Amino acid sequence: MATLKDLVQFQLKNAEQLSALLDQEKIAITSRVSSDIEAVAKQKITLVNQLKQTDQRISRHPDVKSLTEDDDLHGVMNHIRSIIHDCQQSNNINGEALARAQLSFNKLNNLMQQSHGKIGMTYNATGQTHTISTLGTNLKA
Repeated sequence: MATLKDLVQFQLKNAEQLSALLDQEKIAITSRVSSDIEAVAKQKITLVNQLKQTDQRISRHPDVKSLTEDDDLHGVMNHIRSIIHDCQQSNNINGEALARAQLSFNKLNNLMQQSHGKIGMTYNATGQTHTISTLGTNLKA
């Protein structure tokens, strides 16, 4: 069985990794690289699950009372709580940024679909596709 100190240190490591991952997520969102956003989301789920599992293991540990009695462990636990609080705020901010990016994409997509009605695709004599634009670029007066 892992010692309580080992579990707390593992929890601290996971919290720090989650914090760094949220910074990566912010960069992926601002860069609008969907594959990076997806990869970070998967890693985030894994880390959050590890944090939950470790939290459960800590709560069931026979020495759990020492979290409040041992000043070092108590200090580390407060540091973990602080990191997790910051992670929750970062996650909310990233979620809002992602929602704004999605809204922008939807608006652009709607504009593209509206203009698509003004563009026709035909085939030439050899069967190749040929796009005809009627956006006013080939008007003859």
